[in-house]
Amino acid sequence: MVNKKAEFSEKELGQFHTFKSIVEKLRGPDGCPWDRKQTHDSLKQYLVEECYEVLETIEENTPSMLREELGDLWLQIMLHTQIAEECGEFTFEDVIRQINGKLIHRHPHVFGKARAVDACEASLNWQELKGQEKPENQSLLSGVPKSLPALAYSQSIQRRAASVGFDWDKLGDVIDKLSEEVEELRMADNQEKKVEEFGDILFTLANIARHMDIELESALRKANTRFSKRFNYMEETCRQKGVELRSLSLTEMDALWDEAKTVGR
Repeated sequence: MVNKKAEFSEKELGQFHTFKSIVEKLRGPDGCPWDRKQTHDSLKQYLVEECYEVLETIEENTPSMLREELGDLWLQIMLHTQIAEECGEFTFEDVIRQINGKLIHRHPHVFGKARAVDACEASLNWQELKGQEKPENQSLLSGVPKSLPALAYSQSIQRRAASVGFDWDKLGDVIDKLSEEVEELRMADNQEKKVEEFGDILFTLANIARHMDIELESALRKANTRFSKRFNYMEETCRQKGVELRSLSLTEMDALWDEAKTVGR
């Protein structure tokens, strides 16, 4: 909830320069001790958390919460920008100037004379122009942050490789590869080999998801949510009946699980 102090009118609260001035004040000599203490490094965890909270509200389809979480994400961006300004690294205007220039350069079909008949062609144009911006001899994969969750990283590097034609021709071929990797896991005779083959299975699943236009992290988060809701239903049902979940047989647990599915959990 915004604390609407008298120094800001309702109109001013809806303006970006007010937001910027608030962050400047928070970081100023008479500002908030916590905000003044922060650095680029100390804020990293909060930036990651806010990104995931935005993703969660998108998946839950709650516009009012999305509005709030986008604001929280903007706060992290503004704090980093304010810290950079104070250190003489760059300004907010530099950030805006760079992204504006990048968007114009990578959309010649909108701001220039190039053509893109569909989203696929527009994406290929984007990747080609992005590649031209890289220093000579830099790997196509070098721009993917290694701090990404492993499954998201897999899909990102696969997309980069596919942009130059290194890709499976058909979805069926990738699914066949999955069967091959599962068999190799089955045949693995030591822990090190099992870990390696299991990683290959996950990597192949990421490839299948990419070919089916499925965002893997999102799909897995939704599966986690479904599992949690159904398991919670099992626990609640047992509480209502006065029995311990652990006391049930696996057959009885499976029956409760199926019941949870039928009630839409």
